[in-house]
Amino acid sequence: MPAMFEQLGLIGCGLMGGSFALAMKRAGLVKRVVGYSKSPTTTERARQMGVIDVEAPSALLAVSGADIVLIAVPVAATEATFRAIRHLVTANMLVMDVGSTKRDVVEAARRVLRDHLGSFVPAHPIAGKEVSGVEHADPDLYHGRQVILTPIERTQTAHLRRAQELWEALGCHVQQMSPESHDAAFAAVSHLPHMLSFALMHAIVSQPQGQNFLTLAGPGFRDFTRIAAADPKLWRDVLLANRVELIEQAKLFERSLHQLLQLAEEGKGEQLEALIEQASQARAQWHMGRKK
Repeated sequence: MPAMFEQLGLIGCGLMGGSFALAMKRAGLVKRVVGYSKSPTTTERARQMGVIDVEAPSALLAVSGADIVLIAVPVAATEATFRAIRHLVTANMLVMDVGSTKRDVVEAARRVLRDHLGSFVPAHPIAGKEVSGVEHADPDLYHGRQVILTPIERTQTAHLRRAQELWEALGCHVQQMSPESHDAAFAAVSHLPHMLSFALMHAIVSQPQGQNFLTLAGPGFRDFTRIAAADPKLWRDVLLANRVELIEQAKLFERSLHQLLQLAEEGKGEQLEALIEQASQARAQWHMGRKK
C-alpha cells in the first residue's frame, strides 16, 4: 500500500507525538516526519531515536510542506500553537490534536484557524503511560485503543474520513461524538478519577501517621492510586480545561459517597450491602464488555 501521507508535521515530540510518528512510520503511512518541540534537546533526541527525520526550528516550519499535522502539546498550549502555525495551514492539510479535552480545543480552533477550520479534526486517543517524554515513545501505544473524533459543522468530510482511516490503519477503534458529549463523558470516567486519586494521596500523606499507613498498603491501594503518578502539568491543564463538567461529576460523586457513609454511620448493613452489590455488578459487567 502506498504511503497515505507525504509529510507529517509533528508539533510536540513527547510520548504521544513520538509514539504517533513511530506508529505511522512502522505502518508505512508517511514518507517523512518533520518535528518541533519547545525544548531543542527533545527534538534532537527525537531525531536521534528515528522518531522524526528533520528537526524544525519552529512550529510554523514544522507545518511547512506537510499534508498532515499532529499537535501533541499540553491542552493549555493548543491555542498558542494554532496561532504559531495558522499562516501555513492549507485547505488540503489534515490537522489533528491528541488532547483529552475537546470543547476548549475546538473553541481555540474557531478563534484562530477561521477560514481553515475545516482542516482541523479534533482527536482524543485513549492511550498513555504514567511516564512522559520522547524516550518512552512506543509504536504500539495506540494499537487496540479507542480514538474519539469530535468533528464540528465546519469539519471537511474528506478530512474526517482520512482521519478515521488513518487511526484505523494504526489499529485503533474509532468513534465520533460531539465535543460537549466527549467532555462530559471523560469528566466522569477519567478526569474525576484522577482528581480522586490525587485527593486520596494528599489525605493520607498529610496525616501524622500517613507514611506509616502507606507501608501497609497492598494491591487494592496500588490499583486505585496508580493514576496519581500522572504528569502534574498535563493534569493541571486537563482539570482546569474541563472544570465545569468536572464539578458537575464531582457533585454526583459527593452525593453517592454521602449516601454510603450515612448508611455506614447508621449501621444499615443490608442497604449498604445492596449499594455495594450494585457497584460490584456494574464493574463486573463493564469489565466483561471490555474483554469482548
